[in-house]
Formats: sequence, C-alpha cells, structure tokens
Amino acid sequence: MLRLLGRICVVCVAGAFITVVALQYARILGKNIALAHELGGVSDDIRMLQTKRILQQREIRRLSDPAGAIPEIHDRLHLVTDREAIIYLKKHDQRRDGP
Repeated sequence: MLRLLGRICVVCVAGAFITVVALQYARILGKNIALAHELGGVSDDIRMLQTKRILQQREIRRLSDPAGAIPEIHDRLHLVTDREAIIYLKKHDQRRDGP
C-alpha cells in the first residue's frame, strides 16, 4: 500500500512538473507568435513610410524646379467649387490713356 501511494505521489509530481513546463512553453510560443505578427506590421509600416518619403522627395524636387512648379500653381489657381467662377481681370495700363 505504501509503495502504491509513493508511486501515485511521484506520478502526480511528475505530471504537475510536465504540465507547468508545457504551459510555460505554450505561453512563450504565444508571445513569440504575437511579436512576429507585430513585427510584420511594423515592417509593412516601414515599407509604406519609405515609399511615401520617396514620393515626397520627388514632389519636392519637382516643385523646387520652376518648370515643375508652374503647372502645379496653374492647376491650383483654377480650382473652383460648384458655386464659384473664375473672373480674369485685365490690368489697365494708364500710360496708354495719357493726354
């Protein structure tokens, strides 16, 4: 009887030890999977920001060049909403209207 109780005790202790170790491994694996997923998201964000930076640098170079900025300014000056209209005013030259 004492031998049976000793064996049951050893099996319970070994089972508890194996359960604790398995739970720790499961927790660590879950954390690693979550971190890998987060790292993938960060990598995607980095690629997106690098692409955005490249596009912004191209835009800056284009707008720094007067030949590239003029069409942009021209387009912005002609933007109107539905209830607006563009009115062009011709500058009156006073020297021609002289005496």
